[in-house]
Amino acid sequence: MKSFGLALIVPLSFGLLSAQSTPTTGSKDHPITGKAAFADYAQQKPGTFRKITVADLPEPFATRSVDNAPDETRRPAQAWPQAPPGFEVELYATGLDYPRLIRTAPNGDLFLAESHAGEIKVFRGVTGNGKAAQSQTFTTGLRQPFGIAFYPLGPNPQWIYVGNTDSVVRFPYRNGDLKARGPQQKIADLPGGGHLRGGGHWTRDIAFSEDGKKMYVSVGSHSNNDDPDTHPEEKDRADILEFNPDGSGMRVYAWGLRNAVGIAVQPGTGDLWASTNERDELGDNLPPDYITRVQPGGFYGWPWYYIGPHYDPKHKGKHPELKDKVIVPDVLLPPHFASLEMTFYEGKQFPQEYHGDIFAAEHGSWNRKSRNGYEVIRVPLSNGKPTGEYEDFLTGFVTADGKVWGRPVGVAVGKDGSLFVSDDASKSIWRVTWKR
Repeated sequence: MKSFGLALIVPLSFGLLSAQSTPTTGSKDHPITGKAAFADYAQQKPGTFRKITVADLPEPFATRSVDNAPDETRRPAQAWPQAPPGFEVELYATGLDYPRLIRTAPNGDLFLAESHAGEIKVFRGVTGNGKAAQSQTFTTGLRQPFGIAFYPLGPNPQWIYVGNTDSVVRFPYRNGDLKARGPQQKIADLPGGGHLRGGGHWTRDIAFSEDGKKMYVSVGSHSNNDDPDTHPEEKDRADILEFNPDGSGMRVYAWGLRNAVGIAVQPGTGDLWASTNERDELGDNLPPDYITRVQPGGFYGWPWYYIGPHYDPKHKGKHPELKDKVIVPDVLLPPHFASLEMTFYEGKQFPQEYHGDIFAAEHGSWNRKSRNGYEVIRVPLSNGKPTGEYEDFLTGFVTADGKVWGRPVGVAVGKDGSLFVSDDASKSIWRVTWKR
């Protein structure tokens, strides 16, 4: 067990910043803005707020595109995620097989997708030293599973739905099941298929509307920014699809979202939200990834536009009729952050100011000269609505010399109000609790 107070792995490069360099602190009321908001890993610090606006965007190719994939390394002995004062970080589970999305069942069990292995695992309880008290493989033989959802909503679901890369399947389920009680049932086919059927963005997340009448499934694009007009493999991709819970009635709910990896329905409002990876190869600071409410029928630009009516240089002049229809997302994040799963904090353990806010996992960049992402962020909401800023919440996954030992993927709120974070680089699940 390690606490934030030990400060084991705040990157040493903090100490190398001069008085004239980019500021490393910003409050909620006065977040870091402008060019300084485009921070890299060395400027991350728990409790720091930043806000990026459309006015801050550079021109395309202001910097050249780079291939700077993370130089992953084993977690150093003294390395540990860092959270704001008052929080403690524990290592809940280790030795996993590239853990990806995690979701909490109504009874408090934690379900995890091990996508490469084609498995779903389930974890139960916490021991005195912060470890999982029990774990078991729920099911195997899936096809790059990612999204997990329980249905119907409420305390007694009857099914667990899983988003394979090429289909939605479901298993009969009752509270407390540690193994699937019956064979999978295919609910719907999905376009694409990731590595199994020709490449492209392969994750498929699932969420249900608050009234339980609709199922939403996110499907990322096949390419970085190919034109769907001439690339049939992009059909029904870069979309959020809507189905009836039995898999019928498919329609496009929203489009032009390049890769909405994580989706979630906001408690109380019923709004659908998405955590989206935007395109690469336009420069270090373009275009932003984002977290946003998703409007029914809304168009978010891909591939012809980005962040409002900004033309992608590859497609300039195409589809002028769409220019004024592009929705600007609610919260702009630094480009190449690779924003993955998101969740709303409905627990009662953290201080009241966190209630209803968003936590999101930022997997980290490959297309930026100075790495960014590799953290968990908090997006504060005011009366349920975003004000545009975000906070560095869980950092320290990169060493001072730029080697990456941790990459957050999934976030879930435990029944006791703790926050769980899956990390596919260290093959772990972390647990964040409020101790003050």
